[in-house]
Amino acid sequence: MTDVKDKDDDNSERGDRIAKVLARLGVASRRDAEKLIAERRVVLNGETVLTPATFVKEGDRLEVDGEKLGRQQKTRLFLYHKPPGLITTAKDPEGRTTVFETLPSNLPRLISVGRLDLNTEGLLLLTNDGELSRALELPSTGLKRTYRVRVYGDYGGEDVLAKKLEKLKKGLFYKGVRYGSIDASLDEQQKMDGHNYWITMTLTEGKNREIRNVLEAIGYRVSRLIRVAYGPFELEDMNREEIVEVPIKAMRELLPEDVAKKITGG
Repeated sequence: MTDVKDKDDDNSERGDRIAKVLARLGVASRRDAEKLIAERRVVLNGETVLTPATFVKEGDRLEVDGEKLGRQQKTRLFLYHKPPGLITTAKDPEGRTTVFETLPSNLPRLISVGRLDLNTEGLLLLTNDGELSRALELPSTGLKRTYRVRVYGDYGGEDVLAKKLEKLKKGLFYKGVRYGSIDASLDEQQKMDGHNYWITMTLTEGKNREIRNVLEAIGYRVSRLIRVAYGPFELEDMNREEIVEVPIKAMRELLPEDVAKKITGG
């Protein structure tokens, strides 16, 4: 039984679009919910859902993979220190270990806020609320993602690298993709061998492999990539695979007002 209410793409008679309902119930993001529908894994009132242009009304019975979905729970948000070597998907066709397989069994169904690729480590946000996840991911929300990056290459030393990093503020076009402005700077204390450097990079877009691609565009390779902050949330001294819940009060205080309005409960 669902109780999702929102002014977007619905009306009081026909209910809410099914992808929105699945997102609000923490099953998946809207985009991934549409994939579930395409894979014939969603059942509404005993009938397999064939199209995302399906609406759900209060009192309808909704199932995913045979599991009956209940009422919307209060919004929960977790900070997780992802180690390298884990996939940020619910299931991996290649059989690799996913983030969700490492989580404690007493947690609710969670989805990620964006993704970190296999070899990227650091801060990953997890939530049971797909609408919150979507809001936190949108570039228009303006939440900055900050990374520490180790790069390698012998291309003229620190001065040359610093000048190239400065140019990233203007954005660039690489392999058919336009990347927006990125703030990037060399760490003040370099204790490397002259071929490897630590830099700090901050961006708001979060496109697929964005950091690796823009650094490749200016002639450098990434050997280690760690996300240290996402919006107001920071990795700090969290241990690998540690997970910490953010209280609802803190969410409301730290997140932009339009995002905080999407938080339920508390």
